[in-house]
Amino acid sequence: MSRETPPEAPRTCKLCPRLVAYRGENRRLEPDWFNGPAPSFGDPDGRLLIVGLAPGRTGANRTGRPFTGDFAGDLLYGTLLKLGLAEGVYRADPSDGLVLRDVMITNAVRCAPPENKPTPAEIATCRPFLGARMAALPRLRAIMALGAIAHESVLRAFDMKLSSAKFGHGAETALPGGKRLFSSYHCSRYNTQTNRLTAAMFEDVIMQARGFAQEGCA
Repeated sequence: MSRETPPEAPRTCKLCPRLVAYRGENRRLEPDWFNGPAPSFGDPDGRLLIVGLAPGRTGANRTGRPFTGDFAGDLLYGTLLKLGLAEGVYRADPSDGLVLRDVMITNAVRCAPPENKPTPAEIATCRPFLGARMAALPRLRAIMALGAIAHESVLRAFDMKLSSAKFGHGAETALPGGKRLFSSYHCSRYNTQTNRLTAAMFEDVIMQARGFAQEGCA
C-alpha cells in the first residue's frame, strides 16, 4: 500500500478524464450538488473499513457522503445503527448528525462513473487512494468489501493475486498484517429486490466483520 498517496482524493482530482468530464456535466446540470470525489466517512480510529464501489450520481455525488441519498445507504446505515456501529438518525443528508463508531466507509473509486460502471483503468488509477486510506487507519483489523470490484480492489491494494481469494458472499480472506477481508454482495436496490441479498444476509456479514475487528477487545 502506498505511503505517498493521500487517503482522500483532492477535490479537483484530474486523474481520470472520463470521470472528470462526467463530473463537469453533472456540475453544469446540478451546480448545487457536491460533484466531486466523495471523501471517506466515519471513525478515524475505526477497526472496520467498509469498501463500496463508487458514488452514485444522485447519492454520494449529490450529497458528498458515501452511500448517502440512495437506496443502498438505507440498508447499510440502517444495519450499522442496529448493530451499534452508528449513533443518531440516518436521514440521507450529510447534516443529519449521524456518527459512526469503530467503522469507516469509503469507495474503491471516489468519483461517480457514468451508469455506475467505472472502467478497469479508472479502478486501477483510484486504487492508491484506497491503499492510503487503509494505511492511515492505525487500528484497522477488518475490511468489508461490497461487491466483486471492491473485493478485488482490496486484494490488489495488498498486492495479492485475485486467484488467491475468489469473491463470494460471506467469503473470508486472510490479509497481510493479521487483517481479514469479509466480502458481501453489494447492498444495491437490484440485489435486494431480486433477493440475491437479504437484510439478514447482509447483517450476518457485518456481524462477522465486527466480531473479528473487535476480537480480544474489552
